[in-house]
Amino acid sequence: MSGPLRLLRNLTIAGVVAAASTWGVAFMWRAIGGGELTLHGWIALSLGVLGSVALAWVLMALAFKSDREGWDDRVDNTFDPARRDGDES
Repeated sequence: MSGPLRLLRNLTIAGVVAAASTWGVAFMWRAIGGGELTLHGWIALSLGVLGSVALAWVLMALAFKSDREGWDDRVDNTFDPARRDGDES
């Protein structure tokens, strides 16, 4: 699958997850007696859920990129207190 199609697929999946989460939270809000959500409530809830999904997506992408490029292997332990004795192992 090419890059733009994969991005579109991932954005669609993120949108569906955000929409389902928003609906679920709104349903539970009504179930505990929180009342109906106004338009501003729906907008705030949607932005909060979408922002959380986007943040998780970006952080996981950075973790995978870091691992793939070997950044996790090149750690500088110069200031590690356990290595102050000159122990190089």
